[in-house]
Amino acid sequence: MVQDAPTACLASPLVVEDLTFCWSTGHPALRHCNLQIPRAGLWMLVGSNGSGKSTLLRCIAGLLQPQEGHINTPLRPALVFQNPDHQLLLPSCGSDLMIGLRGPMGTDQRQQAVLQALGQVGLLGFEQRPIHTLSGGQKQRLAIAGTLAAQADLLLLDEPTALLDPESQREVLHLIRRLCSDPEQPLTALWITHRLEELDLCDGAALMQGGRVGPWCSGAGMRRQLAPLPEGQS
Repeated sequence: MVQDAPTACLASPLVVEDLTFCWSTGHPALRHCNLQIPRAGLWMLVGSNGSGKSTLLRCIAGLLQPQEGHINTPLRPALVFQNPDHQLLLPSCGSDLMIGLRGPMGTDQRQQAVLQALGQVGLLGFEQRPIHTLSGGQKQRLAIAGTLAAQADLLLLDEPTALLDPESQREVLHLIRRLCSDPEQPLTALWITHRLEELDLCDGAALMQGGRVGPWCSGAGMRRQLAPLPEGQS
């Protein structure tokens, strides 16, 4: 069950309590999972395939309904997929952002909201650009712009750099780091990664195993913990 956050939880951007999710086969993906993000910032989850990371993000985003537990957040969540082609729907950058705008807006307001979102991700001037001409990194930044245009302030990123070249990986990571460090309106991001070097820029990291999330530690501490493992198995 997903609930609005009670007053006691408003200090935390996200509280997950006792979350359980089983697939139709009966296989449990989340087992009484608990997670609390202490404050706005960039928080990362690592874990092996099948540990429940993606399922957890989809439950928080409302795409899956857990059988037990509660999700409490005062924020508006939005999921950023590993492959941006799975969430970019219309031919041009501007038209794709337009469909996600929330609330009644006049034409000028809608145009301004699109330009603002594009500017936030370094794509100002791309409003009329056909999406099929973008690089993989530009597509991922456009997908992030779509969440910003929709006024999301809790970004759920499921290995968003997995399909990108090294330069684009750095661009996307530093973009999210900057958005989460904004002195006036910092975003909260929960980022799944298997790239240990990405942990250097997070505010905290946790290991997910068997459908449960472990305690937060520093990114450097998590790297030391996982260093003996081959990177692809982290």
